[in-house]
Amino acid sequence: MLEKSDPVTPPGFNIEEIMDLIPHRYPFLLVDKVVEYSPRKWAKGYKNVSMNEPIFTGHFPGHPIFPGVLIIEALAQLGSILLKTMDEGQGKLGLFAGIDNVRFRRQVVPGDRLDLYVELLKIRPSLGKAYVKASVDEELVADGEIMFFLEPLNTKEAQ
Repeated sequence: MLEKSDPVTPPGFNIEEIMDLIPHRYPFLLVDKVVEYSPRKWAKGYKNVSMNEPIFTGHFPGHPIFPGVLIIEALAQLGSILLKTMDEGQGKLGLFAGIDNVRFRRQVVPGDRLDLYVELLKIRPSLGKAYVKASVDEELVADGEIMFFLEPLNTKEAQ
């Protein structure tokens, strides 16, 4: 977990810098800002959940709830941003390989700021694992572990 001695690289990344690091775009770019990170260790960011998001037209009319799968996707995107700051992530795309022990503990609704945290547990040349958690107003929303595969960006282009 986060230690006081960890080097922090403020101020993180704004939305333009995030879009330079990962390929996601509206409506699937789910990280609005990276507020701070420690290279090769962890990152903190957030997503502002707005009623204007297209998902709320169908999930659920009259009772909008931000889907749990999108909470996990937002955490994975924050993890991808952290990976792109590392040598291992250069020229590669982080893809889901699995999720373990993820629990959802609270609903996320329009108007919430979804705070995101990713901590890298291990990384190999093509695989990695991270602890992730999301919260709203310091109340835990979800946590668990995600695994990812690092795919070279030119793999699809070569086929």
